[in-house]
Amino acid sequence: MVRKIVQRVKLFSSDRKEFYLFLKELLGFYPQNLRLYDLAFIHKSASMVDSQGNFVNNERLEYLGDAILGAIIADFLYNRFPQEDEGFLTKTRSKLVNRAILTQLTHDMGLHVFIDSNTTKNIDKSHIYGDALEALIGAIYLDKDYKTAKFFVTKKILPQFVDLNEIEQEDSNFKSQLIEWSQKNKRDIEFETTEETDEKLKQPKFKAIVKIDEEKVGEGMGTSKKEAHQNAARETLKKLDEL
Repeated sequence: MVRKIVQRVKLFSSDRKEFYLFLKELLGFYPQNLRLYDLAFIHKSASMVDSQGNFVNNERLEYLGDAILGAIIADFLYNRFPQEDEGFLTKTRSKLVNRAILTQLTHDMGLHVFIDSNTTKNIDKSHIYGDALEALIGAIYLDKDYKTAKFFVTKKILPQFVDLNEIEQEDSNFKSQLIEWSQKNKRDIEFETTEETDEKLKQPKFKAIVKIDEEKVGEGMGTSKKEAHQNAARETLKKLDEL
């Protein structure tokens, strides 16, 4: 308790009070090792030199945060999409952690105004903002733990600043992709659906078959007709080398 009180006194009395209070509001907790969070926003172009003559910037924290973020997103997607394969998960993770997305998130969260940089390059077209966000995640991991970093990403960033439904719809609507392919290539496409019966099953099971020009190309199973259609369309797209 005493440690927390001392830490809050430091936070409110610091000349960087505005920055620390912003972090507290964004993160949902009081940062303890304030030096880590300062470091997370120092780009290498604005590097400082410590007492040992070493350049101090956010590159090491960015390296760590990149790995932590990748693990958090992989775990999140693995549990959110239990029916999807490795290819879908990898593609979706890449979309969530690419530099353009991270740069946009830094702006949306208001973090960009606190980045210390002396680069002469166009900062909006560089990786500086995205690197700072990853460095922040690295700082949270070191200051607190993996659980706190995961909470920040999955409860603070994703629900508030990322449209997961749009990403899911864009990446998983295989039926729409297949219909678009058939229209583009002037091919007739048909979905045939049957309900599978099994006394051991607690819920109905559906089987969908995709026919192109009356020839069976792919099939898929699901607990709903929609899911069966999506799985059948995905298999068909793979056979057509469209995935």
